[in-house]
Amino acid sequence: MTTKRPRILVLVSSTRPNALGPAVGRWLTDTLAPDAERLGVELVLQAIGDLELPFLDEEEHPSSGVYHQEHTRRWSRIVDGADGFVVVTPEYNHAMPATLKNALDYLGPEWAWKPVGFVSYGHTSAGTRAVQHAKQVVTALRLVPVGATVALRIGDVVRGDELVPQPRHADAARGLLAELVRVARALVPMREREHPAAVEGPLPGSYARRLGPDDAAEVTVLQRCCWLEEALVNDTLAIPALHESPADVRAWLADWDVTGLWRDGRLLGMVRTRRTGTDLHVGRLAVAPDLRGLGVGRWLLSHAESAAEKGGRIVLSTGAASHRNLALYRRQGYVPLPGPQEEGVVDLAKPVAV
Repeated sequence: MTTKRPRILVLVSSTRPNALGPAVGRWLTDTLAPDAERLGVELVLQAIGDLELPFLDEEEHPSSGVYHQEHTRRWSRIVDGADGFVVVTPEYNHAMPATLKNALDYLGPEWAWKPVGFVSYGHTSAGTRAVQHAKQVVTALRLVPVGATVALRIGDVVRGDELVPQPRHADAARGLLAELVRVARALVPMREREHPAAVEGPLPGSYARRLGPDDAAEVTVLQRCCWLEEALVNDTLAIPALHESPADVRAWLADWDVTGLWRDGRLLGMVRTRRTGTDLHVGRLAVAPDLRGLGVGRWLLSHAESAAEKGGRIVLSTGAASHRNLALYRRQGYVPLPGPQEEGVVDLAKPVAV
């Protein structure tokens, strides 16, 4: 699972002049800053009023993800880049503000499988009825409400013109953030699997996506598991994949096109490609040892080959004693390259039909 620093959007709902919401949002982010650093997350304060969203004015249904208005595309990018949300909301007539409902209604897929927590404020009910109303809407968008909340009764937290929450409110806020972060990390596989860029994999529940530098830890573990067997078969430890540090892996993940196959937060396999002229170089084809024989390697290889240019060729290499790999590549049409080769290594290629 990626080690990317989760981004939590603190969404201030009220747009009424002189509303209490902005002060609550600032108090919340200031209070939680040390916890956010400890938990390794980024808190981003966002006021709905700054988005300049009119009442929903898109022609297409939000579930389509097709947006014609620039304000919608900007809002889509903000929400898509977030891993979870804290909604700061007042209560208007036993409900959430229309501005919050409108902002939610604008988008569809961007919300799915992300946790949301609530910080409410109001008079008698401390805004809790607005939270119950909002939960009905967010669950329809496949957002996942967490149980922890913060409820501020205005009479208890406002002194003159100042917002002065009590220590118990700060404790509740810290508990909300901790729960939100745990759920956000647990939901990563759900979000990735349904992302438009994800591809359905060959095993039930699996999906493929592009790997990047933030995936270095998982890639390091996978390739050490896989190439240890290669080292034993070929009677050599002179295999780069066995000695690369996470920093080394992070570096080449930034340079190669790498596809990873995932299921339930586990990296099952990977393959990388890079083009040199009309040659497509394929490497680091790896499948978790317990999943071999299920067609995962063939699927990854076929996926990598789809990037080849017509009229060019695909080039790869493997250990001279790696008979399982050699059998796979020969079945897929690869033949050894002529000429001298590195000792203990077989270089293979196959042409790409025009």
